[in-house]
Amino acid sequence: MRLAIQEDMLPGKTTLERFEQAKVLGFAGVEVWGMGLNARVPELADAVEQTGVVVSAINHGRQGSLLDADRDEREQALAALRQSVVDGVDLGAAGVIIVPHFAEATLPDLTPYKSVVQLEYELLHNHLRTLSDYVYAMGIDLYIEPINRYETHFLNTLADAVRVRRKIKDHPHVKITADLFHMAMEESNLTGALHEYAADIGYVHLADSNRRLPGEGMTDFAAAAVALHGGGYSGWASLECGSPGQNAPHARAYAAALPQALARLREQGWT
Repeated sequence: MRLAIQEDMLPGKTTLERFEQAKVLGFAGVEVWGMGLNARVPELADAVEQTGVVVSAINHGRQGSLLDADRDEREQALAALRQSVVDGVDLGAAGVIIVPHFAEATLPDLTPYKSVVQLEYELLHNHLRTLSDYVYAMGIDLYIEPINRYETHFLNTLADAVRVRRKIKDHPHVKITADLFHMAMEESNLTGALHEYAADIGYVHLADSNRRLPGEGMTDFAAAAVALHGGGYSGWASLECGSPGQNAPHARAYAAALPQALARLREQGWT
């Protein structure tokens, strides 16, 4: 596995300084946010060229909802996602991470015809029938991320996200993100889920059970690494701690603690 870190966890006034810090710490990649990314592509490409640290993935973040009840909202969300895909291709990223829907549902409950969640699965499936061909043509992956029940009612476990993959016949360019922080809250057997669905996983997010750096909470990272290796996973594992996307004020504190956290991860098999 290759280790990466989200850009806002790195100290530095410029993009280049943050990528240089990633290199000093020993990261192979940096995960960047999709919001406002297009304007940053040239400076990010320059940082990649100068440091040799690559862009591991584009985290699309909270840019609209693919499952909104309003058609215009859905179309805007699709357009934003396509832009993240284009930017990801330009930066050589492995894939784009997407949470299909945050918070409560906006679709109507049409029971007994279909429940809200059934409608959401169907709508996402229809989106992915087109998006899967799009990312395949662009030569990049799409990573669907399940998150905890306090942030969304839809797709909370790896099994939920795998259900989406099965419906599109396990398209090789649409996989899932396994986030150990969310999994610690939602999975009854975290390591079992990692092992069972390793072939479906395209990207991994690392944070301890309390959202702090690995080793500062209750998650067994050694067992998680064994489960992933045993299932054949060899992709990216990226640190996503604290307040994702808003960690810049704490970046220097992270930099001071990261060497120890990284040493611990490598000892536990995250290499």
